[in-house]
Amino acid sequence: MKSNHFLKTLSSKSSAYCISLHKLSSPMTKGSALLALATTLSACGSPNQSQTAALDSATDSTAQVSQSSGTQANAPLNQTQINQPASTLLQGVSATVYKDANCGCCTEWISYADKAGLQSTYQHPQTLSAVKDRYEVPEQMRSCHTTVTSDGFVFEGHIPAKFMAQFLENPPNDAIGLAVPSMPVGSPGMEYDDKFMPYKVFQLNKDGSYDVYASVDTPQQQL
Repeated sequence: MKSNHFLKTLSSKSSAYCISLHKLSSPMTKGSALLALATTLSACGSPNQSQTAALDSATDSTAQVSQSSGTQANAPLNQTQINQPASTLLQGVSATVYKDANCGCCTEWISYADKAGLQSTYQHPQTLSAVKDRYEVPEQMRSCHTTVTSDGFVFEGHIPAKFMAQFLENPPNDAIGLAVPSMPVGSPGMEYDDKFMPYKVFQLNKDGSYDVYASVDTPQQQL
C-alpha cells in the first residue's frame, strides 16, 4: 500500500524522462541513488512485485538517511509552505525551461520559480537529452528539466530560488551554472506528504567538472 500510493503520487509529478541508475556517480549519495530508483519506477510505468519491493527499500532507506543526518523524514513544517520563496529573489531574471510535455514536477517548479520573480517561458524539445548535451550538463548531474537564463547560465533540476539568486549575483568565473541531480523528495516542485530528503546543489564548471555548491540538510535551508 505504501509503495503503490507513493508511486501514484510521484507518477503525476515525474517526467517521462527516466534517470538511468548506472549513470549515477560518486557525488550522488546512497539516499539519492535510492530516490532516483523510486522516481524512475514511478516515471516508467506501473510497478511489478519486485519493483514494489525495491521501492519499499528505497523509501525506508531514504528515511534512514534523513534520520542519520539529523533530519526527520516527516518535516516539522508544511513542505509547500517551506518552498514558497520571497517574490523578489529572481526579479529581473528571464529564462527558458526545457522540459517534457508530461512532466508535472517541472511545471510545479516553474510555478515556484515564477513566484520568486522569474520571468520564464518553456519549451518541449523532441529530445530533451540533446538540450542537456548542448548546454554541457554532465550526465551525472541531470534531472527532469533544464533552465537556461537569457545570459546563458544553466540551472538543472529542482534548485531552490535562493541558490539561483546567490549564484547570479556573483557568478564564479569558471562556472556555467548549478544542478540538483535526480528529483529529491521535498525539493521545490517535488513536495510529497511533508517528507524531505537531504540533497546537494552542485556547481557546474566550464571544464565539465562539478563541485558541491551547497548542502541542503533541512527544509528550512531552502528558504
